[in-house]
Amino acid sequence: MKAIRLKQPGGLDNLTVGTAEAAAPGRGEITVRIHASSLNYHDYMVVLGAIPTPEGRIPMSDGAGVVTAVGEGVSEFAVGDNVVSTFFPNWPNGDADLSNMGHVPGDSADGFARQIVTMPTAAFTHAPKGYSHAEAATLTCAGLTAWRALVPNGNLKAGDTVLVQGTGGVSIFALQFAKAAGATVIATSSSDEKLQRLEAMGADHLINYRKDEEWGVTAQKLTGRRGVDHVVEIGGSGTMAQSIAATRIGGHIALIGVLAGYAGPVSTVMIMSKQLRVQGLTVGNRRQQQEMIRAIDVSGIRPVIDSHYPLESIADAFRHQASATHFGKICLDI
Repeated sequence: MKAIRLKQPGGLDNLTVGTAEAAAPGRGEITVRIHASSLNYHDYMVVLGAIPTPEGRIPMSDGAGVVTAVGEGVSEFAVGDNVVSTFFPNWPNGDADLSNMGHVPGDSADGFARQIVTMPTAAFTHAPKGYSHAEAATLTCAGLTAWRALVPNGNLKAGDTVLVQGTGGVSIFALQFAKAAGATVIATSSSDEKLQRLEAMGADHLINYRKDEEWGVTAQKLTGRRGVDHVVEIGGSGTMAQSIAATRIGGHIALIGVLAGYAGPVSTVMIMSKQLRVQGLTVGNRRQQQEMIRAIDVSGIRPVIDSHYPLESIADAFRHQASATHFGKICLDI
């Protein structure tokens, strides 16, 4: 069966079309015909060689498809079920520790840029009802990251104010989850056109951060100077100062990404004086994914998909991601 493999030392030109077979499922395992994946910044770092992997690694952490066979003792899934992968197959529930944060598909294990896989049942959950495979594939990393940031970690409730940054997958999911919960959303982008699209999705306030370098102060003013309850921080050190300025006393900053820089000055005095809770997170566990999917089934939220690429055009898909012109998720059809 068709698979994409990464030659070392990495790079988009070192993504090659190869093959990979899947063994019959053993006890506690299922075989899945993968139909879609979606791109994340983590996957981009893997294929560029910034995250070391062995020769011939199959990339992509997100995968969705149909169960084609089940092994002995499997009762959670049946042949024909639509499923979506988990980012941390060894982290079923509870707090993260070193024992359950490994074995990430596409990174420390072969991922989903292939047509068929056999894995333990913990590597999948059921997909939302009525979702296409491409829609389901957006949930593993981006969807669950946004969900965990706001709900398990942030205790999001109706009436809260949430600030989201940009128009990538995590930020758009955060907007959708926040609006479904009855929250007010302040959205930032460098593009007025993209801001208009965010407004159409329900964003209550819009800030172009290219035109307003003090966008954190502006966001704080939009709340009557109280400050926002939650910031979904995807920029890192390059945007943290404005996120701190935007947040209310006792507010919550979910530190997710480093798109605006890996290192830089952060005002620990402001964090202390505003009594902020700054919490880093990396995706989430299987139970949280199941809870997110139950919420999606009730709310009817649908992912925003920017574009589709065939598996063989994976390098072009990553080039599109690197251009930062996309709005929402970029998907691979497998």
